[in-house]
Amino acid sequence: MPFRFLTAGESHGPGLGAILEGLPAGIPVSADAIAIDLGRRQRGYGRGARMRIEQDRAEILGGVRHGRTLGSPILLLVRNRDWENWTRVMQVEALSEAEAAELAALAEAGNRRATPVTRVRPGHADLAGALKYAASDVRDVLERASARETTMRVAAGAVCRAFLAVLGIDVWSFTAEIGGVALDPARATRTRDEAEASPLRCPDPEGEQAMMARIDEARSRGDTVGGIFEVVATGVPVGLGSHVHWDRRLDARLAAAVCSIQSVKGVEFGLGFEQTRRFGSEVHDVVTGVGVDAAGPEPGDVPVRRWLHATNRAGGLTGGITNGEPLVVRGAVKPISTLARPLPSADLRTGEPVETAHYERSDISVVPAAGVIGEAMVLLVLADAVLEKFGGDSLDEVRDNMRRYLEATVGRTTARPSVAGAAFETTGAEAAEAGADDARAESGGDD
Repeated sequence: MPFRFLTAGESHGPGLGAILEGLPAGIPVSADAIAIDLGRRQRGYGRGARMRIEQDRAEILGGVRHGRTLGSPILLLVRNRDWENWTRVMQVEALSEAEAAELAALAEAGNRRATPVTRVRPGHADLAGALKYAASDVRDVLERASARETTMRVAAGAVCRAFLAVLGIDVWSFTAEIGGVALDPARATRTRDEAEASPLRCPDPEGEQAMMARIDEARSRGDTVGGIFEVVATGVPVGLGSHVHWDRRLDARLAAAVCSIQSVKGVEFGLGFEQTRRFGSEVHDVVTGVGVDAAGPEPGDVPVRRWLHATNRAGGLTGGITNGEPLVVRGAVKPISTLARPLPSADLRTGEPVETAHYERSDISVVPAAGVIGEAMVLLVLADAVLEKFGGDSLDEVRDNMRRYLEATVGRTTARPSVAGAAFETTGAEAAEAGADDARAESGGDD
């Protein structure tokens, strides 16, 4: 069964749901473990009031027994605590005449929740979505277009995290830039745990302070600010994805997944756009041969041998296939579209201009949370790619298939020392050039 997942639910509805299908049996899963990632998604300097209302926790309603997946579809539910304030506005059943009159009276009295949304918000899905689905009230669109939906992506990603962790694959993100203020790799002295505990999930303490000042500036102006998050996946085996079709290239699948996150407007891998400003000799990663990795797929495993590169400017992907180096993916997050000082707009029903667009409570910056969502999307894509490559109905079967494959990729070559570096240095810091005098054989084509 191919791996797939779906989410359902609205921002102010009763709750949000997700179904994952195709994961093998035997994965250790718990609501407590999922809650860790859900909590990470809700934190971050610059988040709005909604995060103080919701305390997300997923209920596992199917596909898991005694803490292990069964191989059947997994059903997750997160209830919206704010639903109690929206029960009439977001009522599922058709309104009776009395209920419709009650809602109309609330709107007439100035109740913002009950008032139909017609002043479309620039930058949102409001206008395009309302026209596409023939809606006269933008709430029909904004409730699902809201980034609240990403709650279930993170919950689903947490299940995939548990699966991939058994295979030695780890995925983490950090805030790399906010409002044009970027971290400095030379100052990125925080450990992963320290960065996680910081206000913006940033490894650079000094850079983080400047980023927070930028958020404060936006808040004082009634404005919002965007930025860049970086996702790094380690332990990813060589050979995931394929070069043979456009939709099988893993970089294309990852780009689509990350760009599907609300407010993400750009994706890059490794050096990304910086490659366009360099010569080829300063871009491509020299292959140094087979070496020894620091750790195996599980605690206690002996060091494993794999193919190594002198640098990781490609971000772990060549020809749409993972090459065994850390996977480095960056997402560019635009400033949130809902502004405390709304921009001018137009009315959906009249077509006439209005002085200010509709306003609902909003964040100032969501980059740290967007990074957690980015992790989830990378986890979901990698889980799919791992199952596509190695298959198996049980966790042990997948693990055994992967081990045999990795052993075959190194053959009988002699182990050599590995080239190591911090995750956030893989794209910015330059490693020494290697293999300059190696024989140059023509490849017959380019990636």
